Amino acid sequence: MADTVTTQVIATGPRYYIAHLTGISDGTGETLVQKVDISTLDLGNGVAPTRTSVKEIQWSIQGFTSVRLYWDHTTDDTISVLAQGNGYSEFGMLGFLSDPGSAGGTGDILLSSADAISGATYDITLVLTLS
Repeated sequence: MADTVTTQVIATGPRYYIAHLTGISDGTGETLVQKVDISTLDLGNGVAPTRTSVKEIQWSIQGFTSVRLYWDHTTDDTISVLAQGNGYSEFGMLGFLSDPGSAGGTGDILLSSADAISGATYDITLVLTLS
């Protein structure tokens, strides 16, 4: 068996992207699984963005100790560690969480879950800006 996961695009435009991520674990969990492939996004002129910034994250996590989000680079850069339970973080007042553009990799958004048990779930909404 494998975890059952989805990534649903809620909205997209030339400078933003909203994704809804869900997962139900069979106990195996996920390790650095690509959730947002920025090469498939469009700045509105047929050009893919080179970086994303996180404006908001909303989550509900049950049965995992945490779910971690990363930007894909040679040494992945942590976006956020989402604790079990419900939460909301809004980064607009801080100027967003921006991909530092570290060496190597793609800048895609990856997800890892920690301490999966059978039936563990996550429900995450990401609001991104594109550049």
